[in-house]
Amino acid sequence: MGSFLTENFLLHTETARRLYHEHAAGMPIFDYHCHLSPAAIAENAQFRNLTDIWLSGDHYKWRAMRANGVDEKLVTGSATDREKFQAWAETVPATIGNPLYHWTHLELRRPFGIDDVELNGETAQQVWDRAGEALGTPEFTARGIIDQMNVRFICTTDDPLDDLSYHQAIAKESGWPVTVLPAFRPDKGIHIEQSDQFRSWVTRLEQLSGSSLTTFDTFLGALEGRLEYFHAQGARISDHALVVPPFREASATELNAIFNRVRHGSSPDEEQTEKFQTAVIQHLGRLYARRGWVMQLHLGALRNNATRQFAALGPDTGFDSIGDDPIARALNRLLDSLDVTRELPRTILYSLNAGHNDVLATAIGSFQDGQIPGKMQFGSGWWFHDQKDGMLKQMTSLANMGLLSRFIGMLTDSRSFLSYTRHEYFRRILCAYLGDLAEAGEASADMGLLGGMVEDICFNNAAAYFNISSKR
Repeated sequence: MGSFLTENFLLHTETARRLYHEHAAGMPIFDYHCHLSPAAIAENAQFRNLTDIWLSGDHYKWRAMRANGVDEKLVTGSATDREKFQAWAETVPATIGNPLYHWTHLELRRPFGIDDVELNGETAQQVWDRAGEALGTPEFTARGIIDQMNVRFICTTDDPLDDLSYHQAIAKESGWPVTVLPAFRPDKGIHIEQSDQFRSWVTRLEQLSGSSLTTFDTFLGALEGRLEYFHAQGARISDHALVVPPFREASATELNAIFNRVRHGSSPDEEQTEKFQTAVIQHLGRLYARRGWVMQLHLGALRNNATRQFAALGPDTGFDSIGDDPIARALNRLLDSLDVTRELPRTILYSLNAGHNDVLATAIGSFQDGQIPGKMQFGSGWWFHDQKDGMLKQMTSLANMGLLSRFIGMLTDSRSFLSYTRHEYFRRILCAYLGDLAEAGEASADMGLLGGMVEDICFNNAAAYFNISSKR
């Protein structure tokens, strides 16, 4: 029987072990998409305890706790931090088979160095005390953890109306060698079907722009103004969350009418929503291409499914699931509408539905331009799929349909500063995959070739793809 989580965790062949230990483990991290708090980074936050850094905002853990029969008081409610941690510790043994079981123990090992106990109800106090002692030291502030995990670049996720003051504060500092930049996430200005939120957002955009937004064109102009502001702060990446990619073209007259009806209190129907979203994304896509930005499209998340829980707790609290709507035709038409005029930016596609993996892997192949290596990217296993099976499915589809060697690798996509061990998890799975190919005689056993490929996927490809200068 094998031991749990040894130094060769997930590395079942000699080739895999060599690839990981000699090539992957020491590579820095290029975290091009996450939800870390810019304020916590700017202020170098010190965390109160394990619940503060580990459970707050972590809907992965919250879902598991609810599934284990834990009362909401101990999940997001009024219980003390210590009580919530106890409830989580008692849940951990029940997560075997879930990536949370691996992530939890990886995060205790790195950066805390707690590798001699497994977390459960009986060990909870010991883990709480040992981690708490570490969290009081400079090495375990927000920046201390980032440094320990060898992170070189972080791109947060930011609303276009954000003043980016925390990013400005970070940028002014010369003594910290990590590059932290914002990403442009204009979802609230695209999801016109969420009409109350849209109206409120446009009113704030109007105030920031200093002009009256009475037409669709003036709205686009104000949105471009915010993009220019982000560009001046160093932003070079955008992000869009869509259940399905829209494609329904419309005239300027139709778009102006849709915009004004919604601004004055109406709610759009499905056709009007698709027309509006198509036009805004096309416009933004052209702006991204003109400025050398990367566009990310996150597809397939059905959000806030439980009406009762959404009313009580709000969004991003663990009540989302995978969508199964068709995406292929609209996605390819949307990309083609930009490519036909040579205005398709570098683009990363993510799907929350693994059944669409081959769809995305073949879609990107239709729009590679023969000039930028890997211009079109099939993004890493996302959200419900950033686990062993999901990562392997994504990499296999990409390898079968395109070039795994040009893949820009893992992203953290997390609100927790402890989630950087997900890069280790990904790297071990990558090395295991390539090791299996080599030892089965399905790939070259040349360690120079395979090792270089691993180093590229872990860091080098992303650094070249985003072309953002680092402080280091």
